[in-house]
Amino acid sequence: MVLFLALTCGVAVGNIYFPQAIVPLIASGLHTSADSASMVVTATQIGYTAGIFLLVPLGDRLPYRPLLVTLLTLAGLSLLGAGCAPTLPVLLAASVLVGVTSVAAQIIAPLAAGLVAADRRGAVMGTLLSGSTGGMLLARTFSGTLGESLGWRAPYLGAGILVLALAAVLVRTVPATTAPSRAPYPALLAEPLRLLRAEPRLRRSCVHQASVFAGFSAVWTCLALLLTGPAYGLGSQAVGMLALVGAATMACTPLAGRLVDRKGPDPVGFVCLLGVLLSAVVLAGGAAGGAAGLTALTLGTLLLDIAMQSGMLANQARAFAVRPDARGRLNTAYMTCAYLGGSAGSWLGVNVYDRAGWWGVCALLALLAGVPLSRHLLARRTARSGADMRLPREGAC
Repeated sequence: MVLFLALTCGVAVGNIYFPQAIVPLIASGLHTSADSASMVVTATQIGYTAGIFLLVPLGDRLPYRPLLVTLLTLAGLSLLGAGCAPTLPVLLAASVLVGVTSVAAQIIAPLAAGLVAADRRGAVMGTLLSGSTGGMLLARTFSGTLGESLGWRAPYLGAGILVLALAAVLVRTVPATTAPSRAPYPALLAEPLRLLRAEPRLRRSCVHQASVFAGFSAVWTCLALLLTGPAYGLGSQAVGMLALVGAATMACTPLAGRLVDRKGPDPVGFVCLLGVLLSAVVLAGGAAGGAAGLTALTLGTLLLDIAMQSGMLANQARAFAVRPDARGRLNTAYMTCAYLGGSAGSWLGVNVYDRAGWWGVCALLALLAGVPLSRHLLARRTARSGADMRLPREGAC
């Protein structure tokens, strides 16, 4: 069941990421600029953020199976609508709907966390994250390859059919559950904001992930512009093939989950932040073009994928430990902040790329990774100073 839920996560998450590989094809097909076409990525992420805030809390109020089937059905229909969009404004509107309804992965995470013991939760979350990572990577490859051959509409139409088929299967495979809360819907919407104000560990997880995910989104949104631009002159298929390199992340996230179970989320999260910072340095070499630049992009995106996904797992584990009876609302607060960061990162990345090129995008990634890293180091120093003050002075009884 965990493996099937991981597959569902992958299909749902793929809806958010596959437009990144076909931005140049959308621009060409709809006769608009690449900057305007890149708004499709931002619109999908904005919709996803809204869906997390508005719909994920329902996981604490409604049985999971009908909720998941309904959302996937609506997502499939939205994808088909996007594939038939005649103009960019219509595509942007459909992209928002795709994002809003593609939040199945964020409902599955609390479901799975409640089905296993606490000492296995990190490993199970790692397996689900592997499914999400696989969906993210394969979606880019799928859309880049299919779009290069059949046009930008084909990935949307293919994804819509796949999601509708999965919804039909979920009707019989997801176990029946009872809702853990009977709170009214307005109270469920207000609860994530209250939890953010009241829980420092939740706020810390949100700040860390929002910053890192903003840099991650900036890199992947601009990568298609770099590879299809004059420095490389490649097609959209190259973006999808480069994304396949990150398949190693699927093997790393279960390991990261087991490390979180043994060591706790803080050490794992700290190492992941250092990995993001290092990836910015490696990715900067991609501005050179040629074989050397492509090698730098390959190694840099691999490191960035592993660090971001493993850090997401550590931050989510910290957030879920705050209140076991409110995991849906905790996940709402956490993922809303993360995807607000991702949406802002996509927008920032395109604007920075337009003004400062690939070097500017890499500098933006380093700056965004430095925000949670400095907070982490400051928290460690404060904790160490407090521990030193509690030690008895020499000669004291």
